[in-house]
Amino acid sequence: MAIALSPDAGRAGPPRGGTLIPGLSDAHVHLVLAGATQAELMLGGAGAGHLRAAAEARAMLMRGFTTVRDMAGDTGDLKRMIDAGALPGPRIYPSHAGLSQTGGHGDFGMVYDVPTALGGAATRAERLGLMRIADGPSQVLAGVREQLRKGASQIKMMAGGGVASAYDHLDVLQYTTGELRAGVRAAADWGTYVAVHVYTGAGIRRAVEAGVRVIEHGHLAAEDDLAFMAGEGVWLSTQPFAESDHSYPDPASAEKNRRVCAGTERVFAWALKHGVRVAFGTDLMLDPARSARQSAMLARTAGPAGGALAALKIATSGNAELFREAGPRDPYQNPTPADVAAHGRVPHLARLGVIAEGAWADLLLVDGDPTRDLGLLADPGAHLKVIVKDGRIWKNTLP
Repeated sequence: MAIALSPDAGRAGPPRGGTLIPGLSDAHVHLVLAGATQAELMLGGAGAGHLRAAAEARAMLMRGFTTVRDMAGDTGDLKRMIDAGALPGPRIYPSHAGLSQTGGHGDFGMVYDVPTALGGAATRAERLGLMRIADGPSQVLAGVREQLRKGASQIKMMAGGGVASAYDHLDVLQYTTGELRAGVRAAADWGTYVAVHVYTGAGIRRAVEAGVRVIEHGHLAAEDDLAFMAGEGVWLSTQPFAESDHSYPDPASAEKNRRVCAGTERVFAWALKHGVRVAFGTDLMLDPARSARQSAMLARTAGPAGGALAALKIATSGNAELFREAGPRDPYQNPTPADVAAHGRVPHLARLGVIAEGAWADLLLVDGDPTRDLGLLADPGAHLKVIVKDGRIWKNTLP
């Protein structure tokens, strides 16, 4: 909830009509993939993706995003540097590598490469820590445990076809029930959960029946699928996609993108109608020139979410509830040594996404009232006057 500030507050005073809101969050980012092109990742050195991710992390913070959930990428070192205060950026809830079956949404190998399950070499995406190809329950168990060993706060698996992937159609079901259950069981043993990439109702139902707790996307689901999710208490982490958010030279991928984007309005409407818990994310990747659309996508959410205030709640306290689903694997349930040095004792399980005593000190001062006009946040350079993360001021343009 926003707190309107008097223009007389403070010695110089904030801009007239300024509004204090919690730091924003994005429940579905790819820091490595958003900051780099596919050519840079596939043909450049391994450091290119990490350096681009560091630049993208800073850009996200300057857009007012103080916490993000990264849903496939090698972000461990970047997270540690940000948490230590050495680099600017949001808190990161990392998934590390996304798990995919051979030929699935996360398989970026060449079509005639021998699959790793049949003795082939790891793909470039696997070597970069972006994906892990795992076939069969035993490989899924090992893949999930590998990401948990790296510090994953939640696990990402691919349960259906995707737009950016070359081999799978949108209707394809990926991972058998047994494989999904193996991933869920391995994550649950560590006190956390599995989120799956999937668009269709059939994929959603298989995943939920296997124990998956978060559906990423869901744009091609039917209304009864959303009602089913509500009954099972499953989260929908979805994105307000427009066709222009991504560019696909391949006509087949462009058509898949069109179909997914056409489902944005209805999946939001059905989720709200049936009481599904909804999280906001963007899922921008492989086109650094478009990564700043993160802010415009947030502003766009006001329409399907039912208004500016409703969308703002989803992107602050609402997303924060999803992040806490990581349970004991939540990396921000206790203060880091840097937090203690800077601020003293931080309460156990300090709240994210709210302005309250004992909460994480993530604050944005907006020139105007975003609870009435969320479009203000589409231009953070102009309208975000102050950005505070964990009590540290990262931007202050007050007179």
